[in-house]
Amino acid sequence: MIPQNLLEITTQKCTTGCPILDRLLRGGIPCDSITEIVAESGSGKTQICLQLSLLAQLPLSHGGLAASSLYLHTEFPFPFRRLHQLSLSFRFSNSHHFPSNYNPSDRIFVQSVHSADQLLEIMSKTESFIENSKTHFPVRLIVIDSIAALFRSDFDNTPVELKKRSSLFFKISSKLKALAKRFNLAVLVTNQVVDLVEPNDGINGLRIGNLRCLYTSGRRVCPALGLAWANCVNSRLFLSRNEVVTREENGNLNGESSDFVSKQQRRKLYVVFAPHLAESCCEFVITRGGLFGVERQRPD
Repeated sequence: MIPQNLLEITTQKCTTGCPILDRLLRGGIPCDSITEIVAESGSGKTQICLQLSLLAQLPLSHGGLAASSLYLHTEFPFPFRRLHQLSLSFRFSNSHHFPSNYNPSDRIFVQSVHSADQLLEIMSKTESFIENSKTHFPVRLIVIDSIAALFRSDFDNTPVELKKRSSLFFKISSKLKALAKRFNLAVLVTNQVVDLVEPNDGINGLRIGNLRCLYTSGRRVCPALGLAWANCVNSRLFLSRNEVVTREENGNLNGESSDFVSKQQRRKLYVVFAPHLAESCCEFVITRGGLFGVERQRPD
């Protein structure tokens, strides 16, 4: 084994399509590793997965991977309507990169997954599938949306079942990492959250990761699947959403006093841990055209 200076290793990345998010992630989602996106339902996990599946098709010179994507979905139904909407926006914004009859959705291979065993079976066939897809657009992005859904009800909370579950975690992650390394592809996995009911000092007095920093919808949460799965991913991102009061007014309507409160939902993307990133965050919005970071001006 030849020693390597990890600080000098450059890894290819897939752009998020937004300069603000790319700046936060130092270029986008890295190849040759597993990136996890953690969030509650409706926070934007699937949005960014669909978006990256399209952006991976961009030329290397524009931050893409010049590649197709394999999208394994466990949440049903698959959002084909939203994919079509994003696809139209992507084609309009990048028409100069592709022929007029190009359909970016054709470069996203969608496969449903109903269990962890089925996922392992699919992954055993993925290697030959990727090898046979070495055309103008080889597969260089694998999305699993979401990993937690496969373990939601198949395992009991007993030592034997938990050991079996952990074993599956390591089998799945090792196969994904082997594929990522062999084909220099990016792996993007989504995960759900659960309410954290432990004391503020962490689990049994031990702070694991950034548990005290994960808040969404006014709740303190932590990623699903526990520490065993956390050890299987290289990078973890967290999406939060919270309502904030933007304006309060006291008024008088028909001789009666009334209060008016205007609220707005704000979303943030946090870097929880990553070998190449510092802990940081930025605000983002979800529009018809996709998910984009925003920079708010600080009051003087």
